[in-house]
Amino acid sequence: MKFLIFENLKQSIAHIIHAYKLVIPVALTGRPRKITALDSLTLALYQHTSTRTTKRSLYDDLKNIWRCSYKTLVVSINKAGLLALRILHLLIRWNNPQSHIVKYTDATDLPVCLKKNADKHRTMDGLAGFGRSSKGWYYGLKMTMTRDADGRLLGLRFTHPSTNDRDIFRTINKDIMGILVADAGYVSKKLEQDMAIEHKRIALIRPYKTMKRLATLWQLAIYRGRFRIEFDFRCLKLFHGLVTSMPRSVNGYLSNYLFALLSFVIA
Repeated sequence: MKFLIFENLKQSIAHIIHAYKLVIPVALTGRPRKITALDSLTLALYQHTSTRTTKRSLYDDLKNIWRCSYKTLVVSINKAGLLALRILHLLIRWNNPQSHIVKYTDATDLPVCLKKNADKHRTMDGLAGFGRSSKGWYYGLKMTMTRDADGRLLGLRFTHPSTNDRDIFRTINKDIMGILVADAGYVSKKLEQDMAIEHKRIALIRPYKTMKRLATLWQLAIYRGRFRIEFDFRCLKLFHGLVTSMPRSVNGYLSNYLFALLSFVIA
């Protein structure tokens, strides 16, 4: 059963690589890699689509097949993060022209460790910071994502938690047209004016409850669909291992986020 899941994932990745004519770089010198780039990416996606929460449990699952050291497995998987990034970039570019007219943008917290351990955390010291979400204070990164009403991923950005949400909204959606929906955290008259392009784009930001603004029926119907992006964040964190404190390198953390997102998109 485990090997069947692996083979299905490998076929999916190989199909995407073939469809986009993606060239995988091959080392011209040195010994051949024990695990190829395609197999490394497939192993990473297998970890994030199964119940394996660590690379160690993944290694215990498949060590009799690959017959390599644990270090070789970890290094190979971390190197495959760049390939995952290239595939995600191509999928985002492919999704944009055929996307639904309604798009949703929101941000979520990505803690890299417990808040009480922030002073001792060194791995992500240069990128992470303190931020505040609806659940309270955390130490980590902030991930902003745009998806359409049909579930297609259209935009993605990782930032420091203190980065202004409105600036991220402008950047991540600068080439996206349609109705861009956001919650009350993005309220800004200037943002709505900056994003507005006649007959092509409109920013629909839910007002605060204290604001005296009336909404039409079609606006309320669109607002009600915003729960879908919240479900995406929940699914990424609960079932695809988006949040972790296990990696011991910056490359390990960033690769983990990319693998989780790619496994979610493929699923």
